[in-house]
Amino acid sequence: MNTVSLFVSEKFKLLQQYLKSTSFSKAALIGIAITVPIIVGIVMDKLDIGLAICFGAFWCSPSDVSGNLKHKQIGIAFSTLLIVFVSFIGGHLQVSNYILFPFLGVLTFCIAFISIYGFRASMISFSGLLALVLSFSYNPETLDAYQSALWIGTGGLWYLILSTSWFYLNPKAFTEETLHNIFLLTADFLDTRKQLIGEQPNREVLQTKLINLKIELTELHDNFRKILVSNLKNSGKSNYHRKLLLVFVELVELLETAIANPVNYNKMDVLFETHPEFKADFQKLISEFSFQLRAIANQINNSKKISSNKVLFNEFKNLELDILNVKDETKSEDYERYLMLQNFLDYQKKQFEKLKKIKWLLGNPELTSAELVPTDELKRFINTQDYNPKLILRNFSFRSTIFKHSLRLAITVMLGYGIGLYFDLQNPYWIILTIIIIMRPSYGLTKNRSKDRVIGTLIGAVIASGLVIYISNIYVYGALGVLCLVLAFSIQEKNYKAAAAFVTLNVIFIYAILEPNISKVIQFRVIDTIIGAALSYIAMRLLFPAWSFMEIGDAMKDGLKANNAFFTSISKYYQDKGKVPTSLKVNRKEAFLQMSNLSAAFQRMAQEPKSKQNHFDDIYELVEINHSFLASLASLSSYIQNHKTTAASEEFIMISEKIQANLDRICSQLKAIDFESKIINANPLNVINESERLKFSIEHLTNKTIINTENVRNHQEAHLIWEQMYWLFLLSEKMLKLTLKFEVN
Repeated sequence: MNTVSLFVSEKFKLLQQYLKSTSFSKAALIGIAITVPIIVGIVMDKLDIGLAICFGAFWCSPSDVSGNLKHKQIGIAFSTLLIVFVSFIGGHLQVSNYILFPFLGVLTFCIAFISIYGFRASMISFSGLLALVLSFSYNPETLDAYQSALWIGTGGLWYLILSTSWFYLNPKAFTEETLHNIFLLTADFLDTRKQLIGEQPNREVLQTKLINLKIELTELHDNFRKILVSNLKNSGKSNYHRKLLLVFVELVELLETAIANPVNYNKMDVLFETHPEFKADFQKLISEFSFQLRAIANQINNSKKISSNKVLFNEFKNLELDILNVKDETKSEDYERYLMLQNFLDYQKKQFEKLKKIKWLLGNPELTSAELVPTDELKRFINTQDYNPKLILRNFSFRSTIFKHSLRLAITVMLGYGIGLYFDLQNPYWIILTIIIIMRPSYGLTKNRSKDRVIGTLIGAVIASGLVIYISNIYVYGALGVLCLVLAFSIQEKNYKAAAAFVTLNVIFIYAILEPNISKVIQFRVIDTIIGAALSYIAMRLLFPAWSFMEIGDAMKDGLKANNAFFTSISKYYQDKGKVPTSLKVNRKEAFLQMSNLSAAFQRMAQEPKSKQNHFDDIYELVEINHSFLASLASLSSYIQNHKTTAASEEFIMISEKIQANLDRICSQLKAIDFESKIINANPLNVINESERLKFSIEHLTNKTIINTENVRNHQEAHLIWEQMYWLFLLSEKMLKLTLKFEVN
């Protein structure tokens, strides 16, 4: 019985989270925006006007991207102008096919090309494409083209008013949901990181999972940072927003500490194999961190219900005693293990400090001016979108992914519409609607959406076929249609297949009100979807393909450049000491962002056909090395920011320069590499292997520090710094060898 009640309780909590989510609230808003005008139009006997307003609101809704209110309003306003323009033109498309086809292609290309200005622009572009496609099906009998376009524009303004009103009614919703997700994803990251302690047969799978989580977290961090900076600018010295900002800062640094590792995994594996009790103890400690983060995520606005630190205090106390038992300064191997364990424990303590700070901040303390972060300084962490008109000219070439996508989409839309007309299908615009919904610049995403769209449509068609047999009430059809639409929009980001099923149900229920022969509607809906999906997939394979191996070099250069800048900042700070410069934190943020972009580019490559995965294994190794390099930088950065360190030695400067020289050489090599060539240099030349000599020097320097001082803290610093410097040099040397294997232009 307890199991059943627990299951019901968990499902009820999930339902509550779903109903509170911004995805559901936005979907409900769309439902209201399109339903109210139709009802009012029916009541006032102005159905054509009601439908025009309904379409205007619906077509504008994709541009309602969560985030800054001002940007949201500007996005919806631009979307409204675009759909008014497109609708006016669409009202005059009753022309010869000889004129219609090229005009349709040019207009599709121009609207799709707007996407060069970023994600919000791509959503505005999608609104325009929706308006273009659906203008084929919407031909009001009582309105002229200009009247229809103006009422459609009114619909866009109606949606803008609704969206703005909802934002003012619940301004904290998106901010708190994003923070909640950051807490949960950080907890997932710690859980995965915990599994990597000690030797693992599936380490590669866990590393891939960590990389995916890092991509999601980086995107959430970037969105949350923009929201907070905007809110601080608009709300002045709001204690609430400044508190959230400080919580966010602690979460970012907690992630950096979680990534950090005192030495490379091989040494840690040997240590935990020799002392398995420490593996269990550290895993238990990290599990408690994860548990506490999840608890905080669910009680962000109720700090009194957040669990105490008693369990963590006890875990630290036990670990400290056990680590002391390993300490034996007479045996260098045992003492090195002690230093490794102590450094690893120190990282966990730093995480604990950040966790305690988060709990304190959520308790609504009065913040002093010293604790506040200047807004001007925060702006350095924001990546701004370039809206320069020259961007159009720079992207007007086959080197641009968006240019190729826009051209591919235009040709496919013309072809899809031509097939619909040639075979005299009932609703040929369904084919091109499927094409614009499915087709994306990425091959992997288009392939997955094509498959999910077809499967979802078939599922929806089967369910609808069963329901329309037993239901014949048009009011029930209308209610079910609106409900299915809300469900479709609320889950489309998490489960596109289910969303496609609900969209199909919505379309069939709406047509069931108008069309007595509903089985024919279902039949054509399935046929048109399959044709549209097939055309999208074929076009991605054959029309101006943008395979990821052709672009991975740029992502790798950007990632390495960001890592290089982060390393330079760390090296400079270790030498100069003093207050942590903002530039170090900015470079850290950029390194994480670029590494996330590199991982995403590689994931796209992994989803493409095997024949299009040039140098897959070598590129995978380069991506992995870059991630290991960033993890090592995170270890150094976290340590030197949280500990009082000794003066940088000449040897440290010398090793830094060697690493820097390798990175510079790799950057130069990457600029010249031709990833499209399949030629590989089996025996790359001009690589001076200094690893063994440098390793001996580092071991000598570590031992020298231990002999010349009795301060354990200095021993820990020497061990960690020199281990990381050697590991960074080793990684830079591996990268150099790999890049020298490739053919250059």
